[in-house]
Amino acid sequence: MKPNIKIASATTPDGTEMVLFEHDESFFIRVGGEVLMHSRQHESELELARLGCAHLAGAPEPTILIGGLGLGYTVRQCLDLVGPAATVTVSELMGEVVEWNRTHLGALADHPLKDPRVRLEQRDVVAVISEQRNRFDAILLDVDNGPSAMTKATNSRLYSGAGIQACCRALKPKGCLAVWSAESSKPYEHALVRAGLAVRRYTVPAYKNSKSESRFIWVASTDKNNLPPGGGEPRMPPPKRKPPPRRRRS
Repeated sequence: MKPNIKIASATTPDGTEMVLFEHDESFFIRVGGEVLMHSRQHESELELARLGCAHLAGAPEPTILIGGLGLGYTVRQCLDLVGPAATVTVSELMGEVVEWNRTHLGALADHPLKDPRVRLEQRDVVAVISEQRNRFDAILLDVDNGPSAMTKATNSRLYSGAGIQACCRALKPKGCLAVWSAESSKPYEHALVRAGLAVRRYTVPAYKNSKSESRFIWVASTDKNNLPPGGGEPRMPPPKRKPPPRRRRS
């Protein structure tokens, strides 16, 4: 059995150790001892780009924001889907992840950071989104573990009602928000609906052609016609009934 080889390490903003390993020509990143991402499990990252950019087919100069660089697969798939005049902004908070993509991990997704269409923002995607108004045709978020944050507690801001509203302001009127998650989250999809968005939830495989392990992607837009086909529409819970008033005793 081939051993796991420690390639590099870093410290997340909350003080947790993040470690890059190589094993048998594959790479994976552990945070606090848990595997956060693996090069053999990247089908859902490709699906994030496919679903989030489906409405951009034929768009001459689309502008896209990707939150979370990861192993580079979402960026590469996005670049393969859009034309030469596209602008793809990648927001990644951790400089070490950027450096790993330029060195150890670059060949995995054919060095997407070298593409001239890519604009790298080495800072929190929350800050990038909050500064923009009516700029992006698509926002693709693969930050932490999805709505259930794993590496940075403040990432929960991104998935709050205020975070959803900030994404809506940063999107163009017919833009789409696509969000990756390791697990389903009814509270998050309900928050998307309460924000006035049309929403579809997609269950996608972690491995290509495998149903043994699934991930989740939500695509949301103010225009229902922009959503890709398939998926399931969230059902909002019925409103709580108010208890009848108590009768006063005479």
